[in-house]
Amino acid sequence: PQIGEPLRLIVFGMQDNPRYPDREPVPATVLINPRITPIGDEQAGDWEGCLSLPELRGWVPRHRHIVYTGFDAEGRPMEREASGFHARVVQHECDHLDGILFPQRMPDMRRFGYQPELAAAADNDTGSR
Repeated sequence: PQIGEPLRLIVFGMQDNPRYPDREPVPATVLINPRITPIGDEQAGDWEGCLSLPELRGWVPRHRHIVYTGFDAEGRPMEREASGFHARVVQHECDHLDGILFPQRMPDMRRFGYQPELAAAADNDTGSR
């Protein structure tokens, strides 16, 4: 359950977010009873954050390509293929339905911390080269 409700339902999407200027848009989607099927074994790591853990970020591997299925807000069957950031968003949101937060997917907790400290460390690494 999410927010105390026994529903398997996620809502996601992103358009023109200044926080992620280089990310491709993700269509606004209501997905009921989602199922994810990876396409191949290829994974990619990237930084993730979550409103459930404000200001925390971590490096998380996710499947690069997926197919997700379920039902839309009107109860119609839905099937979409997603890659890159779109695939990452769907996997992240579906994890919430199973009580999983992104740090539980992290293989290396040394790449986990508060955004301001991570940014400062990155600046220091860049400045020392």
